[in-house]
Amino acid sequence: MMGSSQGNTNHLTTGSNVGEYLVEVSDLVKYFPVRSGIMQRTRAYVKAVDGVSFKIKAGETLGLVGESGCGKTTVGRSILRLTSATSGKVLYGGRDVLKAKPRELYDLRRNMQIVFQDPFSSLDPRLQIAESVGLPLYVHGVKNAKQRQEIVVAMLEKVGLESYHLKHYPHEFSGGQLQRIGIARALTLHPKFIVCDEPVSALDVSIQAQILNLLSDLQTDLGLTYLFIAHNLSVVRHFSDRVAVMYLGKIVELADRNEIYQNHMHPYTQALMSAIPAPAPDRKRKRIILTGDVPSPLNPPTGCRFHTRCPIAMEQCKHQEPEFKEVKPGHWVACWKAT
Repeated sequence: MMGSSQGNTNHLTTGSNVGEYLVEVSDLVKYFPVRSGIMQRTRAYVKAVDGVSFKIKAGETLGLVGESGCGKTTVGRSILRLTSATSGKVLYGGRDVLKAKPRELYDLRRNMQIVFQDPFSSLDPRLQIAESVGLPLYVHGVKNAKQRQEIVVAMLEKVGLESYHLKHYPHEFSGGQLQRIGIARALTLHPKFIVCDEPVSALDVSIQAQILNLLSDLQTDLGLTYLFIAHNLSVVRHFSDRVAVMYLGKIVELADRNEIYQNHMHPYTQALMSAIPAPAPDRKRKRIILTGDVPSPLNPPTGCRFHTRCPIAMEQCKHQEPEFKEVKPGHWVACWKAT
């Protein structure tokens, strides 16, 4: 049995009130075993998520950003128990998702849904759209076919599609239409919390704006709460209320979207922000080019995980993991040089 991660973990408890947060994630850990040999014995662990904590208020959007492989998607899937967490706590409305029994989890899933990155692979190519979008309703007790169809039609129209799309198959739609279908399926049970796992990264830029505006309108109309996972920093700034930055399984900075874009403190966040294209050709940004490759999550560095690529690393960074602390109201950073 794997224990919790070693060293400091991310705690965000300052100023929390009962009922203030819809989703609370504490010390979330997910290690994937690496097996080999005839007996398939566990030889090591991929430390995909290693002590992540954050909270999301009802009705807000928390953006989760970082480069590929940092553990963003694993965090989202672990919160919903699509992937079993190694340890930690996930509270939804005060109920522990990770300890929920099958019946309780069945009830929780009505309120917690996901929009996947690849809309085509998330739909069964053998099923018509009516069946794909209506399946969650059937699973959760809506057995009347006519009633299911009425709900499905209402959801499709809400995301900008028409009732005649019911009898079509996934291969007959464009990427943007497929993502609208994925959103409609997530909404059929009237959830309050949705994990958006890079929902626009596979779409053309012009279509991305349409989907983002749709998600924003739905949030206003239905009172939704989002965990918005992405690697496009411009999209995250446009869409999120607060932003958390991940690096190699840990959150290194978290703040209000304007604060984190205008006053980023962690060297990794600074490097990410410097890569955002300038809005005007005559406006130039000083690029921060990180040297070296991202370390393997099989054997992450000791101390601060970013020290092997950090341009301002000091000796202490190599041996001691920095505390994830609140350096100003609402602005959390894990860096020895943050003040």
